[in-house]
Amino acid sequence: MHPDIRSGPSPARDSNARLEEAVGLALAIDLEVDHAEVVAIAKPRPATLFGKGVTERLGDFVKAHEIEVTIVDTALSPIQQRNLERAWHCKVIDRTGLILEIFGARARTKEGQLQVELAALTYQRSRLVRSWTHLERQRGGFGFLGGPGERQIEMDRRIITSRITRLKSELDQVRKTRALHRAARRRASYPVVALVGYTNAGKSTLFNRLTQAEVLVGDMLFATLDPTMRRVPLPSGLEVILSDTVGFISDLPHDLVAAFRATLEEVTGADLILHVRDIAHPDSEAQRQDVEVILGELGLGERLEERMIEVLNKIDLLDAESRQVLGHRVARGNGQIPVSALTGEGMAELLAAIDRHLAKSARGVTLSVALDDGAAIAWLYDHGQVLSRRDDARHAHLRVDLDPADLARFHHRHAEPVEDGG
Repeated sequence: MHPDIRSGPSPARDSNARLEEAVGLALAIDLEVDHAEVVAIAKPRPATLFGKGVTERLGDFVKAHEIEVTIVDTALSPIQQRNLERAWHCKVIDRTGLILEIFGARARTKEGQLQVELAALTYQRSRLVRSWTHLERQRGGFGFLGGPGERQIEMDRRIITSRITRLKSELDQVRKTRALHRAARRRASYPVVALVGYTNAGKSTLFNRLTQAEVLVGDMLFATLDPTMRRVPLPSGLEVILSDTVGFISDLPHDLVAAFRATLEEVTGADLILHVRDIAHPDSEAQRQDVEVILGELGLGERLEERMIEVLNKIDLLDAESRQVLGHRVARGNGQIPVSALTGEGMAELLAAIDRHLAKSARGVTLSVALDDGAAIAWLYDHGQVLSRRDDARHAHLRVDLDPADLARFHHRHAEPVEDGG
């Protein structure tokens, strides 16, 4: 059920589209949806969210159809969740719990499992009741925190807090390891291009098309959870590292954003971001806004204009008139690239745009740095692409591609280098 709350500001997205998305989330973990509806709410009730009459009506429906799980497509307080479960005599899951369950089912790497568990425990700490044993029965027992044993049923607040502390420590180590990997890629002079976008926008299909890889692709929400990286040659001969990341979604739980910060740091450290949009989706514009809100939460808001290309995917699903309108819009030079990752249309234009952007954002300079100034040399390797290096008795002469901002920082931090700027 999607609650259409009439009081307060008008939602940016159509309620029926939100309901359709909620159904997609349920189907993503193989639940069988018996009924879906938008429920109008004049004023939310603190105890049950829904009014008395609606609560009783839905309770009668749940009983008559022997419903095992009811999904409420909004964030429920622990009290609301408990009261609805008592009223309806079935398990009730809110939007946050459902997204966590999907992430738990999809996590494959150790890192992904750690991140999901951290988000789940943070979410559950205020509830202290395991919510997903019913899903384990329906789906064959691959719930993200194991089966309903002692660890699941009897964990109290102290144990949860202790586990959260340990998970944060392990993820800090993951973050440090990722930082080392990023530094290694920079030393190898590979720019990083990160794919971001709303879930099911076609990022993995585009990734496979550009890299000839075989990343899992599915017409489902959150088909990709763990990040994948591959090398891609550009028309100029430059090679880049392309990174496929987890899809975003509206009202993504803050705990989940925080838990996946180690993974999403691949986006914050990228030289270029490709925002993949499902241009054929009726809510494409609202989805764009949702993605940009999350990117803003990651600290990228002010840098998006200079570091992002919008990739308008799924043009193969547009009718002739819509494609013509889109063509006129793109022709005005707004930096958007229309493509079909499925058919391959627009791939050459996209690769050329990546090439142009990376060439434009970097400035080739020749810098001479004293050999004993190891900190300055290391800084250049960490922040630029070292294209060549020649050492003499006293100096390292480096040809480096640097962003203008990083070049200014280098001048500020270190002694004035010799530079020809050519």
